[in-house]
Amino acid sequence: MGDFTGFSPWGPQFYSALEGQNTHEYWTANKDRWQREVRDPMRALAAALEPEFGPLTVRRPNRDLRFSADRSPYKTHQGVINGPSPGLGFYLHLDADGLAVGGGFRSGSAAQTARFRRAVDEDADGVLPAIVGDLVARGYSIEGASVKTRPRGYRDDHPRIGLLRRKELMAISYVGQPTWLRTPTALDHVRAAWREVRPLADWLDANVGTD
Repeated sequence: MGDFTGFSPWGPQFYSALEGQNTHEYWTANKDRWQREVRDPMRALAAALEPEFGPLTVRRPNRDLRFSADRSPYKTHQGVINGPSPGLGFYLHLDADGLAVGGGFRSGSAAQTARFRRAVDEDADGVLPAIVGDLVARGYSIEGASVKTRPRGYRDDHPRIGLLRRKELMAISYVGQPTWLRTPTALDHVRAAWREVRPLADWLDANVGTD
């Protein structure tokens, strides 16, 4: 595997077209170029990040259709994940809009969500709100499934009710397609973003964990 040299602008163009023609025929016609200009650069980027952030997984392009009404065979992004479980740790992807980078916690079980809420409830010093507030100030979007009403067992006027409503918590920066995305310095930008997200990832690792 060679060194990471950046992403070709063809990648977002490919995913934009794939959104409109998600077929085996279109994929097969573009597979070789996808391997050269999307998969291989993503693997090289992951390899360069692993010494600091630990093992990374470059996700497969095929969608899992076993429980989905959407029969589209391919994902419309190329993702990379890191962490002790698939939904806990650092994340990035390349899609039609360009690069997105961040991390957090995507709930894999009711037990994980329960542990998250218990930790939020007990966070009297406001450590997590401070971490989230800092990421928002840096331009991250705070995302994840949530409930509209208070979770059972917590009062409406809880000082951290907004966080308690969440079933999962992710901070994502939608970078897009800046000129540096085509260059080796994209590695530096991703590394810097993951360092910004590390306090959130560490808090979630300590307080949510895996099943």
